[in-house]
Amino acid sequence: MNFKWKHSVAVVATALLVSACQKDDATQATSANVEPEQTSRSLPPAPDSQVPDYWPEISFTTENSEEVEATVSELLESMTLEQKVAQIMQPEIRDVTVEDMRKYGFGSYLNGGGAFPNNDKHASMEDWVAVAEAMYQASVDDSLDGISIPTMWGTDAVHGHNNVIGATLFPHNIGLGAMNDPELISRIATVTAKEVRATGIDWIFAPTVATARDDRWGRTYESYSEDPEIVGKYARAIVSGLQGDIRDGNIDDEHVISTVKHFVGDGGTEGGDDQGDNLADEETLFRIHAQGYVEGLDAGAQSVMASFNSWHGDKIHGNKYLLTNVLKEKMGFDGFVVGDWNGHGQIKGCSNESCPQAINAGLDVYMVPTGAWKPLYENTIAQVKSGEIPMSRLDDAVRRVLRVKVRVGLFDLPSPAKRSLSAKAELIGADEHRAVAREAVRKSLVMLKNQNDILPLTPDMNVLVAGDAAHNIGKQSGGWTITWQGTGNENSDFPGATSIYQGIESVVSEAGGNAVLSEDGSFEEKPDVAIVVFGENPYAEGNGDLSNLEYQRGDKTDLALLESLKAKGIPVVSVFITGRPLWVNPELNASDAFVVAWLPGSEGQGVADVLFTKANGDVNYPVTGNLSFSWPALPSQATVNRGDGKTPLFPYGYGLEYGEQDTTEYPLSTDRGELGNAGLTSHDIYVRSTQKPWQLMIKDSDGDTVMQSNIITSAGASVRTTDRNVQEDSLDMRWTGDAVIGFFAPFPEDLRDFTADNSALVMDVKVEANAGSLSVASGCSENCDVSLPLSDYMTDTNEWQTVTLPTRCFMEQGAQFGEVFSPVALSGASDAHIIVSNIRFEVDVDNAPACKD
Repeated sequence: MNFKWKHSVAVVATALLVSACQKDDATQATSANVEPEQTSRSLPPAPDSQVPDYWPEISFTTENSEEVEATVSELLESMTLEQKVAQIMQPEIRDVTVEDMRKYGFGSYLNGGGAFPNNDKHASMEDWVAVAEAMYQASVDDSLDGISIPTMWGTDAVHGHNNVIGATLFPHNIGLGAMNDPELISRIATVTAKEVRATGIDWIFAPTVATARDDRWGRTYESYSEDPEIVGKYARAIVSGLQGDIRDGNIDDEHVISTVKHFVGDGGTEGGDDQGDNLADEETLFRIHAQGYVEGLDAGAQSVMASFNSWHGDKIHGNKYLLTNVLKEKMGFDGFVVGDWNGHGQIKGCSNESCPQAINAGLDVYMVPTGAWKPLYENTIAQVKSGEIPMSRLDDAVRRVLRVKVRVGLFDLPSPAKRSLSAKAELIGADEHRAVAREAVRKSLVMLKNQNDILPLTPDMNVLVAGDAAHNIGKQSGGWTITWQGTGNENSDFPGATSIYQGIESVVSEAGGNAVLSEDGSFEEKPDVAIVVFGENPYAEGNGDLSNLEYQRGDKTDLALLESLKAKGIPVVSVFITGRPLWVNPELNASDAFVVAWLPGSEGQGVADVLFTKANGDVNYPVTGNLSFSWPALPSQATVNRGDGKTPLFPYGYGLEYGEQDTTEYPLSTDRGELGNAGLTSHDIYVRSTQKPWQLMIKDSDGDTVMQSNIITSAGASVRTTDRNVQEDSLDMRWTGDAVIGFFAPFPEDLRDFTADNSALVMDVKVEANAGSLSVASGCSENCDVSLPLSDYMTDTNEWQTVTLPTRCFMEQGAQFGEVFSPVALSGASDAHIIVSNIRFEVDVDNAPACKD
C-alpha cells in the first residue's frame, strides 16, 4: 500500500500537531497524525475571554496599507448612517433590482446555487456581464445619494464556475484531497478565477476548508480530507491561486477575492448533522477544524464566511468570542466576515429581518436573500439609532468592507463590461482549462481492489459500459452543479464536457476495440470486460445527510447488476461515483477491480486515461490517488478517522498502484452489524429539497411544468423556494387559477409500509391566504381523484402548524399505496397561498386525527 504522504508537514502550528500526536498506528501514516477529537458539554468561553496562545497571530499586510487606511477613513467620514448600513447588506439577484441598487447602494450582492440572470440557467456570458455592469453602474451612480462606492458580486464557484453552463467543472474537494497536490490546486484556482471573471463577477465563496470527521454529513465531499494537514496546505494553495499575490495592494482582473469558509467547526458536528452542534473542546476546534483558516488567512484571504453550525449550542453567527476575540483580535484578520444564507436568522432571538446580535458578535456583512433585506436594512438603521448596535461596531464593519474594496483595487478597475476577460465566451470551458481538470481527475482516482491485475485494461477489447452513471455528466459532477442540489440537469446542459462512457468509447474505438453503452448491463455479444459506473445521486447540504453509510440500503439494484455480470463469467471493473466513503462490501465482493472516482466533474475522459493502457500495452497514466478519508468497515463506522485507534476497512492513505499486490482477503464480510435490522420509519418527499424519485410540478392549462430551478410559474400557479429555518427549506405556493401543485414520478413507488393505522402524510403548513379551497390527493396513480380537504385537518391559525392526514383516510376512499405516482398533490383555485415544508410519510404518528366525513 502506498502511503506517499507520510513525510508532509503542515506549515503552521506544526509543533502543536506533532506534539499532540503520540500514537503510532502501524496501518496508517504517522508523522502528521492527530489525536481524536476531545468533546465536552461545558459552555464555550464567554465573549472577551482570554484567547489561548495556540491560536496564532497572523500578520497580513500590503505595501500600500497606509494609503488604503487613509482612503477608507476619508470614505467613512463622508457616509451617512443609511449608506453605511447598505454596505453591510448582501441581497440575492432574485430579490433585488437595479433600481434597488441605485437607491440603496448595497455593498455586495450574490447569486445562490441555481440562481441565474433572468432566471435562465442557459444565460449567455453577455447576460451575466450585463447584470454585473448594471449593478455596478447603479452602485456608483451618486445622483441619489452623493457617494460612489462600487458594489461586489459574490458567487459559489466551489468546483469551477459551477453555476454557468459550459464551465470547466473540477472534481469536488474530496477527490482533490486524494491527489495531495497543492501545486495543481493552485492551477485549478487560477482557472476558476478566469472563468468567473469572464462573467463579470468579483468574488468567490471558496475555498471550503472544513475538516469533515463524520461521513454521514452531506457536505463531506466539500472537504479535502479528514486530516487538517491536507486542508491547511490546500487552503493556502487555493487562496493564492484565486487572488494572486496581493501584497502589492491589488487584485488584477484575472483574479478574484476569495473566502475561506465556514468559520468554524462545520465538519465536526454531532451525528454529522448539517448546521448541527460541534462539541469539541477549544484546542480540538483549533487543531482539527481551524487549520484551513490559519493557512488561508496567512495567504491573504480577504473574507471569511461564518458557519451555520453551533459550538456547544451557540450559533457561530452570533458567537462574539470566535468571530471577534479569536478571529479578528488574536488572529489579526482585518478583512470582513460575511454571513451564510440568512444564517443570522438562526441566532436565538433573531429573525431574518432583525438581528443586532450578529453584527454585535462580529459579523460584518449580512447575507440576506429571499426578500428579507429591506426589513433587515430598516431595522438595522433603527437599532444603530437606538444604540442597540453601537456606531463604533457599525463603523468597524463598514471599514472592513471598504478596506477590502480599496485594498484589492476595486475602485481602480474599470466597470465589469470593460474588464479584460469579461464576456469572453472562449474562456468558459477552454481547452487548456479542461486539460487541468482532466489531469485532476486522473490524479484523484483511488483503486481499492485489483484482483489478478485486471487493471489497466488494453483498449483493443470488446467493452460493455454499464450503470446509470456511465453516461450521466450531472451525476458524475454531483451537487453544486448548475443547480444548488445538482439535480434537474441533462447531458445537454454540459456542452464540451465528456461523460465517463464517452471517454472510454474514445480510447477504445481509437485502438480498434468496441465499447457498447448498456445502462442495465444487457448485451447481444458477450463482452471481454464490463465497466460498471454507479454511485450516489447528486445532493448538497441538508439533503445529503445520512443516518448510516450503507450504500443503496434496501435498494440493491447496482449490486444486482454487478452480480448478474459476474454470474455470466464477465470480469467486472467498478467505477464508483461518490461524495464520501461508503460501506460497499457487497459491491467490492462482486467486482474484480474497484476504483473510486469520487465526483470527477465535467472531464470524464480522465477516468479512461487511467483505466486503459496505451495501444502497445504500456501504462498510459498510473493510478496515484490515496484515500484522504478512512474507508468504513461497517455502515455504522461514520467517524473513523486517522489516528483515532479505530480500524477501518481501508485506512487513510490507502491506494493501490498498478502492479502492486492486492493483499485484502476477499470475500469481505457483508454483516451490516446493528444497523442491519433497523426499520423504515419515514419517507421524505420534500425535506429541505425535493427527494428522489419525486419531481415537483405544476399541472394546469399550460400542461406539466417541472421545477428545474428555484422558481416555477405557470398559467394557474407559481412555486418558489423560501427559508423557514435554513436555506430554501420551504416551498411558497400560490394559485392564480385552477391548478395542481404536487410531486410526481414517471414510475410508481411502493408505499405500502405507510398504510398501518397510525401512518400518515405529515407536512408543516403556514397559511397566507384562502387555504379553504385546497384539497390534497395522495396514494394514487396519475389520474386518481381521491383527495381530502386540507382545511379539515388544519387549525385556524396563520402561524406554522403541523398537518397530519392519516393514510387510512385516503384508503377509505379507494386510494392504493402499492403503486404511487404522486404522493402529494394540492389542488386549488385563484388566490390560495400557503408555505409548506417537511412533507413526509411517517409510519407511527402520535395522536393521528380521525377521518373527517
